[in-house]
Amino acid sequence: MSSASATRHPVRLLRSMLFVPATSERFFSKALASEADGIIFDLEDAVAEGQKESARKLLVSALNDLDFGVKTVAVRINGIDSPQMYKDVIALAEQCPRLDLIVQPMVERAWHVQCVATLIDQVQRNKVQRSTGSSRMVGIEAIIETPMGLENLGEIAKVSSRLEALSFGAGDYAAAMRMKNHIVGAPDSSYRICPSIEFGEAGIPDQFGDKWHYAMARVANASRAYGLRARDSAYADFKNPEGFRAAAMRARALGFDGKSAIHPSQIAACNEIFSPSPEEIAWAKNVLEELDKAARQGDGAVALKGEMVDEAHVKLARSILEEQKLVTLNQSGNGATVS
Repeated sequence: MSSASATRHPVRLLRSMLFVPATSERFFSKALASEADGIIFDLEDAVAEGQKESARKLLVSALNDLDFGVKTVAVRINGIDSPQMYKDVIALAEQCPRLDLIVQPMVERAWHVQCVATLIDQVQRNKVQRSTGSSRMVGIEAIIETPMGLENLGEIAKVSSRLEALSFGAGDYAAAMRMKNHIVGAPDSSYRICPSIEFGEAGIPDQFGDKWHYAMARVANASRAYGLRARDSAYADFKNPEGFRAAAMRARALGFDGKSAIHPSQIAACNEIFSPSPEEIAWAKNVLEELDKAARQGDGAVALKGEMVDEAHVKLARSILEEQKLVTLNQSGNGATVS
């Protein structure tokens, strides 16, 4: 399977995915009115064990009653080790025709995803047999948030045609790795080299690192290798907008398509950072124009403002313009997905 396999999935605009607890009905309308590309209703961590059943019933009703427009509708179910997991999947697949994605937490092995995919398959086959089937394809997003999940990325990424995306879960990953800082998604000031102390090199500033880089880069790389979307983790310190922007920009630089938002104030930054900038769009158009001229003259490369550009730049330019087309379609209300 190559990156070309992405064509089997709906092409969704998922720059910003806003988490909303499934028990917080008062927040549903606010989430709908937001500029988020999609909403992830949470049946897992945000719901106490004693409220799981009532939260599921409330959510099923909301998913059928509310008008989501072009937003992507997703639900984070309970994990594979929870007795609530199969109940979540069956209820959503049977009763919620508007559902786009099931977000599966704590995915560590390929069979975790296959289990959920098989349940969805069985429900939908049964609906078709009863002539009540829906044409909407329910996809799966797997959250990679443990060391074992990271080790098994390759097998997970290719296990099911329903798998559309991988996302990174920094909170549980940090706990499993016994990392000490408690702000999910934020950098750690301890992760640095101090030349003045360690090497006796006075005057050299400390060199800070990004402790999330290894895990994030692997998730992004696996996503591209297997034609999946990549979404970055939440950033818990929602009162630090500049910190959130910095984290989102690092994710964008690594090739992620979007980022989780846990507060509406984080949505605008997501949408801006994970959209092509006017400068990027102008560059992309210029590259295609100049290389087209060069090709007509028999040249495969051309100097553009001091930079040598070739076919690799054409691929990047087209990718940028495709992103912008999807943003434009979403803003015009013509739909967040393109089959």
